[in-house]
Amino acid sequence: MALLIFLSLHPPNPPQGPQLNSLITPVPTTVIKTLNTKRQFITNTTSVCINFLAQQNPLPQSLAETSTPSKPALNIANTKSWFQFYGDGFAIRVPPEFEDIMEPEDFNAGASLYGDKAKPRTFAARFATTDGSEVLSVVIRPTNQLKITFLEAQDITDLGSIKEAAKIFVPGGATLFNARTIKIKEDEGFKTYYFYEFGRDEQHIVLVATVNSGKAIIAGATAPQSKWDDDGVKLRSAAISLTVL
Repeated sequence: MALLIFLSLHPPNPPQGPQLNSLITPVPTTVIKTLNTKRQFITNTTSVCINFLAQQNPLPQSLAETSTPSKPALNIANTKSWFQFYGDGFAIRVPPEFEDIMEPEDFNAGASLYGDKAKPRTFAARFATTDGSEVLSVVIRPTNQLKITFLEAQDITDLGSIKEAAKIFVPGGATLFNARTIKIKEDEGFKTYYFYEFGRDEQHIVLVATVNSGKAIIAGATAPQSKWDDDGVKLRSAAISLTVL
């Protein structure tokens, strides 16, 4: 089974070895639903978390070299004509022919009733091609679940440098192709995003992460390596279109 995006979790009482969290998995064709209209807004939630944990392998040697003095420009497409999805504190452009595959229960997750414990919400947004082989997802996590800290992270640099944060966002056993810092001009200054592109288990993955008000917002796009030559620019462009609102 191909695992598409991973987060190393460091719970308050960490075990002897770090934990690996699988956030995005391939979509079986049987669960793809064709929608006549796109959802533009999702329900605001009070908490967002991910359930699936697995044991992490040691970080590959490639992570020791996540930056070089000079990098060529990223090959991305113009996404202004694409549908823009608005979520809980973020927006992202969705490639043409991708369908919204969020399940109905995902929209109700995160809300508690009469004091009951809220059901964890796995995805903040999720889209896929009709055959389920290419996936675009967004997840949101409290930063104190990614890295033990007594302070609320306000910027992704609070999680460490681009090299240090690779230990959180890139799984052991992955081949890292690219890692860089991206700064986006906003009204109050610049917002910092971390970009990682890597391969694992015949899958090619791009991941873009940023932090806002103590929460990490992470967009990931993936496809089989065999399809990356044709669709890689499209998927990379979708992930990079992530914007904090």
